Amino acid sequence: MALTVTDRTADRTYAPGQTVGVLTTEALGRSGLGVLDYRAPEGGCGDGDLVEVPLGPRKVLGVVWGAGEGTFDPAKLRSIARVLDARPMRAELRSFLTRAADYTLTPLPAMLRLATRAPGLMSGTATRRVYRLSGPVPNQLTDARFRVIEALRDYGGAAVTLAELTEAASCTASVVKGLVAKGVLSEEDAPKDTPYPPLNARADGRLAGDQIAAGDALVAAVDRGEYSCTLLKGVTGSGKTEVYLEAVAECLRQGRQALVLLPEIALTADFLTRVQTRFGARPAEWHSGVTMTERRRLWRMVAEGGASFVVGARSALFLPFQDLGLIVVDEEHDTSYKQEEGVLYNARDMAVLRGAIVGCPVVLASATPSLESWANADAGKYLRLNLGARYGAAEMPEMRAIDMRAETLSHDRFISPSLAAAVTARVARGEQSLLFLNRRGYAPITLCRACGHQVGCDHCDARMVEHRFLKRLVCHQCGATKPVPTTCPACKVEGKMAAVGPGVERLAEEVTARFPDARVAVLSSDLFGSARALKVQIETIAAGGADIIIGTQIVAKGHNFPLLTLVGVIDADLGLQGSDLRAAERTFQLMRQVAGRAGRAELRGTALLQTHQPDHPVIRAILGGDEEAFWKAEAAERQSAGVPPYGRMAGIILSGPDVAQVFDLGAELARRDGPLRQIGAQVFGPAPAPIARVRGRHRVRLLVKADKGTALQSALSEWVAQVKLPANLRLAIDIDPQSFY
Repeated sequence: MALTVTDRTADRTYAPGQTVGVLTTEALGRSGLGVLDYRAPEGGCGDGDLVEVPLGPRKVLGVVWGAGEGTFDPAKLRSIARVLDARPMRAELRSFLTRAADYTLTPLPAMLRLATRAPGLMSGTATRRVYRLSGPVPNQLTDARFRVIEALRDYGGAAVTLAELTEAASCTASVVKGLVAKGVLSEEDAPKDTPYPPLNARADGRLAGDQIAAGDALVAAVDRGEYSCTLLKGVTGSGKTEVYLEAVAECLRQGRQALVLLPEIALTADFLTRVQTRFGARPAEWHSGVTMTERRRLWRMVAEGGASFVVGARSALFLPFQDLGLIVVDEEHDTSYKQEEGVLYNARDMAVLRGAIVGCPVVLASATPSLESWANADAGKYLRLNLGARYGAAEMPEMRAIDMRAETLSHDRFISPSLAAAVTARVARGEQSLLFLNRRGYAPITLCRACGHQVGCDHCDARMVEHRFLKRLVCHQCGATKPVPTTCPACKVEGKMAAVGPGVERLAEEVTARFPDARVAVLSSDLFGSARALKVQIETIAAGGADIIIGTQIVAKGHNFPLLTLVGVIDADLGLQGSDLRAAERTFQLMRQVAGRAGRAELRGTALLQTHQPDHPVIRAILGGDEEAFWKAEAAERQSAGVPPYGRMAGIILSGPDVAQVFDLGAELARRDGPLRQIGAQVFGPAPAPIARVRGRHRVRLLVKADKGTALQSALSEWVAQVKLPANLRLAIDIDPQSFY
């Protein structure tokens, strides 16, 4: 994407009654218009001010976006209700939202909502009643009181509001009040928004080998105080985190703010511990596991400079930083950075855009970078820093394939004898083993052995997954559930329903039966009610609280289990199925990442991949370890096909309750492809989406393919504007699609 930087407006102030343009968080009508003319209030206002404005019968949040158009009768203009008690939105953030909206073809109001997702922004500053542990905990507690104590401990000693505490502990307010009366909890008034503790930005001095040169290069980039993008590539366990934390330290020494993006909430536990050890205090957190009170506090402190270091999920990129000096995207290849609902954006690409606009360095860190980042580094657009060896005494794991064609296995077993023997040896030595299967639930298919009927979702064209711990079938598309049937819904025969194929729950059942004396832990997002509970389980495993870990892809991302010496991949061929253009890349990344969990301390690790295709080029590349050869071969294939990163793509997703109506609209769009033909783009489709019905809505896809340098967004806008969208149909445009479901 182009990164020429121009701010949309210069900062200006407006006298009372002057016409100003306000971007509201609510779109007006189906046009999505968001910038509306208002009269400046008593006391005036300025560019970037957060304001409350009337919109129809409601009051909504808005931002002064610049001077008004002045085409509306001034006598009929409504006035801004009030200017909010919050720092004005800086010009660079307004420019970023505008550019991001233009690139993703997203209405500006939707972008503004991403940048103002903090509760209570319209309520001003105030105090709040909070609760914290203050006295000795009695030995005898009711279940409800015990849950309150545990919830407060999960929050790490932070003060918590009554609403947050009762929700986290699933109890009534009287339970909390009872603990206050006994002196176990304290109840106090506290400011809603206070600065975060300062961090000690001392030099670390623990870097060695390749780390020193890489750390020096990143520190120099921060010192220059201008935009640059660096791909920090290092094998798993090579110390990438310590290297980029040197750049964070330099940023903090300069009094500027640093942002580190992580793809999963579960990764924050280990990372926050490392940061606290390194800097003497915890950074601010921004993700779905943070309370609403903390969200509001962080949003305001970021804007006021009271939070110098933020660790967050992808949406942290839209926070109103006062002086952003560094952006790090850790595990930059991870698909979690792509927002697949609502505003469709890739946080990795948007991080590069924001860094260019604000003028700060961006670091993309990964052991297995995306082909997009690899290609940009190969072309010289990004600086590339390599860390080729593991830190300290740790060595890279030995990697071998288990040829499942040569293994004898019954139909209800999924762990080969070779892998089982390796697990047995590790359990005997007091070491940990990880069995990896990228499939949630108990079984992906429930079918009738009498007629072959497979149980599907009533609202989606997707098979329902059995979750035995819930005793339910679950649709992983819409979340609908139903009991596991004992009678076939199609042929009505009883006792013939069977679970087919493995999920992690079924794998856990087999492990428990085969290794009865081993302590087993399952890591899957389905099994934890909160992000905090998942983080606690990960900490328990890292401390040696399990012998065998069974996990989905969340275990492949950045966790450090010192006792883990064996990784067994149950179905290494799973990701090679289908026609996804990134299938080879993603399988390679996932297998290398999960294998990298083994042997990260003094003990040498081993990774065993169960596969029916040991001679597949991707499997051979994983085992051979020649990553550069894999990337070059993959790049050559994509380049010859003219697909990303050497071409451009956009997905058009149409959906509605009437399948014929959706197809008719898709066919009409395909016929009116003139604006796309003018730039040499091709339109494929319409065709049913791979999952053709979700939540009762039929889905049809079109795919647009264009050359690398084409002005795709403007052509797409002109193209879709030719058709009038019926009220019951939806059209979404996905620039640079990552999935094609």
